[in-house]
Amino acid sequence: MLQPKRTKFRKQQKGRMKGNSGRGHLLSNGTFGIKSLDSSFITSRQIEAARIAATRYMKREGSLWIKIFPDKPITKKPLEVRMGKGKGAVEYWAAVVKPGRILFEVSGVPLDVAQEALRLAAQKLPVKTKFIIARDYEA
Repeated sequence: MLQPKRTKFRKQQKGRMKGNSGRGHLLSNGTFGIKSLDSSFITSRQIEAARIAATRYMKREGSLWIKIFPDKPITKKPLEVRMGKGKGAVEYWAAVVKPGRILFEVSGVPLDVAQEALRLAAQKLPVKTKFIIARDYEA
């Protein structure tokens, strides 16, 4: 049986975002949340913009949890640079988000305030989202 030729360095690939989220698909801290319906990279700037929009609407009442973390470095080579000469510098950091992943959670505020705050946060994100409520919530 032929074995693949082993090289000294393994090429870093971007990867595929197939399937649904394997973890992080249930509310853990908050009563309300937004769940992703698409797969995408979400940059640290987009996460921060969504956080600011939500906390501003909630007037810093209640609690907001960010359930994703940008731990994937996205690199880019400068413009008009020839091929080769190694990998480019880190351009930004991104979080890999698959369908079903909880992005933000909120508690300590009424339903209508949480719904509007998370709607404003979802507008800042590049994925379609769905507003969800915990099973044990009683109005």
